[in-house]
Amino acid sequence: MYQKLKWESDRYFNFGYLLNLPKDYDPTKRYPLVFFLHGAGERGENLEKVAVHGYMKYVREEDADYPFIFVAPQCPLDKYWACYTESLLAFLDDMLKKLPIDRERVYLTGLSMGGTGTWMLAMAAPERFAAIAPICGTGICWNTDPLLKMPICVYHGDCDPSVPIEESITMVRAINRRGGNAKLHILHGVGHNAWNQAYAGDELMNWFLEHKKSVT
Repeated sequence: MYQKLKWESDRYFNFGYLLNLPKDYDPTKRYPLVFFLHGAGERGENLEKVAVHGYMKYVREEDADYPFIFVAPQCPLDKYWACYTESLLAFLDDMLKKLPIDRERVYLTGLSMGGTGTWMLAMAAPERFAAIAPICGTGICWNTDPLLKMPICVYHGDCDPSVPIEESITMVRAINRRGGNAKLHILHGVGHNAWNQAYAGDELMNWFLEHKKSVT
């Protein structure tokens, strides 16, 4: 079930967002959550833009079905995800209250600007996520301590003209040198659109499902 919705809060920024539920959705069951952050080109107020790339694209255009609940907020025009860290976490908390989500299987991913947002949000609140997958984004390599216990799967094209692959290489090296668990998929001959390969097929989806986080 593909839905366009609005999240309203008196304290935090109000996001428009896409929600997709599995076709066999049963509110008495618990489902893993994929929290998706789009790229810079999808900012604004037209929620259909949020489904231009990634899993939501396959849901909308190909009627694809996944064993996840997908939640994908939209960033305002000319703003960046880092501007809304507190609001994103409050929004996520509200989704966890309202939807039958398995809190041990909350996954975070995003592409380009959303890949950067994935790094930043996971650094701000690593306890919220079982695993993350930043796609062709940038991180803060001197602030990797919050990520050392986090399973991380990174995708980046080695011909990316917008975000150099060195951004992902630097992050993965910084994490693993300190005993973390990050792996990098270098997509040879691929430009900025690393998301086409990252979200195609079942590889990343199955990797997510391998990971759980104990919630007390």
